[in-house]
Amino acid sequence: MAELARITVEPREPLAAEVSRRLIDYLMSGEVQPGDRIPSERQLTEMLGVNRPTVREAIKSLGFLGLLEIRQSSGTYFRGTDSDVLYRLFELGLILGERGARDMVQARAELEVVVAGLAAQARDEAGVELLRARLAAMRQCPDEEFPEADTAFHAALGELSGNAVLRDMLKGMRAMIQRGWVERTGAVRSREVAYADHVPIFEAVVAGDAEAARAAMAQHMDGASRRLMEALDRREA
Repeated sequence: MAELARITVEPREPLAAEVSRRLIDYLMSGEVQPGDRIPSERQLTEMLGVNRPTVREAIKSLGFLGLLEIRQSSGTYFRGTDSDVLYRLFELGLILGERGARDMVQARAELEVVVAGLAAQARDEAGVELLRARLAAMRQCPDEEFPEADTAFHAALGELSGNAVLRDMLKGMRAMIQRGWVERTGAVRSREVAYADHVPIFEAVVAGDAEAARAAMAQHMDGASRRLMEALDRREA
C-alpha cells in the first residue's frame, strides 16, 4: 500500500481540504482500485499526522462527492471515478487548487494553438462553413449566449483538426476553466475584443495557413490567459 506523506498545511488552507486533496492524490495514484477498501480512520490519522475528526470530515466529503463509499461496520471503499465526479472535484479545486488552475490555463492555451494549426491544414468546405456559422453566431447572439458561442467556435476548430484526442482534452479543459474558474473570478473580456480575436483565426483557417492560424490563436490565448491569471492573483491577495 502506498505511503501517505504527513501533511504540512499553509495557514490559509483548511486542514480538512488539504487532507481531502492528499486522499484524492492517493486514490488517483493507481495504488487503489475501484472496490478496494482504503485504510481505516485510525490508520489514516497516523499516516497523515492529523487528528481523527479531520480525517473523518475529509472522508465524509469525498463520500458525498461520490468518490468513496462508507459501509457501516465494514469500512470505506473507493468507488472509482466517472466524468461527473471528476468535474465536481475540479470545480471545487480539490484536484487543481490555485497552482493547478494556472497550469491548466497554460496547457489549454498551448493546445488551442496546436489545434488551430491542425484545423488550417485539415480544413475542408464543410468544416469552413461550420466555422463560418460559429463565428456568425458569436457576432449575432444575445450577450448572455456569447460565452457558449465562443466555446462552440473553439469546439468547431477541434472538429476540423481531425484529432479526437486533442478535441476531447480541450473540451474538458474549457469546461473546467469556464465553469470552475472564469465564472468564479469574473475574468471575462469584452464581447467586442473577444469577437475581434476570433476573426483572424477564422481567416487563417479558411486560407489554409497553419502558421497564421497558430499565431492568431496564440495572440488570442495570450490575452485570455493573462486576464484569468490576473483575476486569480486578485483572488489570492
